[in-house]
Amino acid sequence: MVSNQRKLRLSQSIKREMSELLQKDLNDARLTGIISVTDVELSNDYRNCKIFISVFGSELDRKNCFLALEDRTGFIRGEICRRLGIKFAPEILFRYDDSLERGSKISQLLAEIAKDSPE
Repeated sequence: MVSNQRKLRLSQSIKREMSELLQKDLNDARLTGIISVTDVELSNDYRNCKIFISVFGSELDRKNCFLALEDRTGFIRGEICRRLGIKFAPEILFRYDDSLERGSKISQLLAEIAKDSPE
């Protein structure tokens, strides 16, 4: 049986390394806007990994970001494997996460309501 604690630690490590890769090592002109790694889900056998990415920017920024990530998936897998010292690099799937954008919109709406309400 897979240790949930180990799975959680490995997920957090992958999230940290992916964030660092986005900031420093993935030099691609298509990576524009504010890009954030919001979550990482690992399968129980550690062979598959879903990385949830949020992109603040236009629809074009989001599409270009995911095209760049898909093109660099092999490099990302290798780097994560090397940096974490794991034997097998998991298959990586990138998924779009719009929760940060929704949260930002809700905050804007609440600010507008607070501004319009009588004191």
